[in-house]
Amino acid sequence: MVETLPVGRSQLHQQRLELKRRVMSLLSSHKTLLTVLWIAAFGSVFLWQRSIGGAGFSMFAKAGPGRSIPKMRPFVFNLTDFGGVGDGVADETAAFERAILTISKFGKKGGAQLNVPPGKWLTAPFNLTSHMTLFLAEDAEILGVQDEKRWPLMPPLPSYGHGREHKGARFGSLIHGQNLRDVVITGHNGTINGQGQSWWKKFRQKLLNNTRGPLVQIMWSSDIVISSITLRDSPFWTFHPYDCKNITVRNVTILAPILEAPNTDGIDPDSCEDMVIEDCYISVGDDAIAIKSGWDQYGIAYGRPSRNILIRNLIVRSMVSAGVSIGSEMSGGVYNVTVENVLIWSSRRAVRIKTAVGRGGYVRDITYQNLTFDGARVGIVIKTDYNEHPDDDFDRKALPIVRDISFTEIYGQGVRVPVRIHGSEDIPIRNVTFRDMSIGITYKRKHVFQCAFVEGCVIGTVFPAPCENLDRYDEEGRLILRSEAQNVTDIDYDI
Repeated sequence: MVETLPVGRSQLHQQRLELKRRVMSLLSSHKTLLTVLWIAAFGSVFLWQRSIGGAGFSMFAKAGPGRSIPKMRPFVFNLTDFGGVGDGVADETAAFERAILTISKFGKKGGAQLNVPPGKWLTAPFNLTSHMTLFLAEDAEILGVQDEKRWPLMPPLPSYGHGREHKGARFGSLIHGQNLRDVVITGHNGTINGQGQSWWKKFRQKLLNNTRGPLVQIMWSSDIVISSITLRDSPFWTFHPYDCKNITVRNVTILAPILEAPNTDGIDPDSCEDMVIEDCYISVGDDAIAIKSGWDQYGIAYGRPSRNILIRNLIVRSMVSAGVSIGSEMSGGVYNVTVENVLIWSSRRAVRIKTAVGRGGYVRDITYQNLTFDGARVGIVIKTDYNEHPDDDFDRKALPIVRDISFTEIYGQGVRVPVRIHGSEDIPIRNVTFRDMSIGITYKRKHVFQCAFVEGCVIGTVFPAPCENLDRYDEEGRLILRSEAQNVTDIDYDI
């Protein structure tokens, strides 16, 4: 369907119904629908990525060096005021530190804005301050130094117990903040570039003794906005908000090579609440989005769920992992998540929930709505044996609860396995609902809607034919067939 930006859930529902009535005669097949989506989607992508598109895209020409920078705070400074050079060679770390120290003195006066002018600004990691706007002008690019000795080591996250890749300390992020309030990172599509190539190579060669650091990490903070910038080539996860409240990510492009860029997740909300991710393009070397809340016994003890998260109006790709994931580190719980109006293309998996024995916690009240899969190997995945653990001390009796998950208006083409829900006797999947789904498949075999230890229902028309584990209802909600086979296993990983 052709969508406009949501203006509220009830209004959005009314808009969808009206659009269905008006355009169904035109959209005679889902292939036509996908064509419309692709045209709209990639028009948006070219606009979002205009600063990296090259001279060939003249129709999206840059506004030129005279483009004015808006004043978003009572006080405004330029990085050059503090000795910044911007030639890609000079070390700008001290300039950033001096600027942010100055800005920290204006918190009670409404804060201050730091403008990063056009140029290349090479820096070691630095810390933000509260009541601050970091504004990246068009053609401004912050570059992370590649010498890991310049990246500080930090204690493990309390909900993880260890570094994600190694026990002990972890590298900090290029841009970092803790216990902050009212922070904005925005611009005219300027870029923050982690220059992660050397990190990826050393990781593959097992030359690192500590977990790699994210590109941007904000911890224990609130009222955070990231908008209208490009984040690229992170050493590890790209944007990692940890135990934060009231976060908005809007109109952001996140890029990393789709292969050979390990663990370069796009956005990883971790024990966060009240978060919106919208109008973004993400193409990376791991999950485009992965919602987390701690790892095994450490996450259970920390006890901070990720909740009230809205993800909408995205185009994402992940050749290695999934477009939108929940878990596998979800031991503090994940609930009240809505994923809507998302196109996932050329991906290994489209949407995935992953957990395991020892995680504890729960994943519940998850809504997927109006999703399009184009060229995904597997469309919908729920996996309960993702057995990566921080150590051998995890509680084997800590069983996660996975329930109350709905999939509505799910369309696609070129998908090998549309659905694979792999519950177990220990971790059954409860109350899963499918409604209005049609996914074109590439593998002409019977068992492409795969289930094990799952109960739930199918309402109305769903293609391909659903597994026998699910109850069948008609469009009016009348029971057609009650399943007596919830524990039947029909999983084939060879497809």
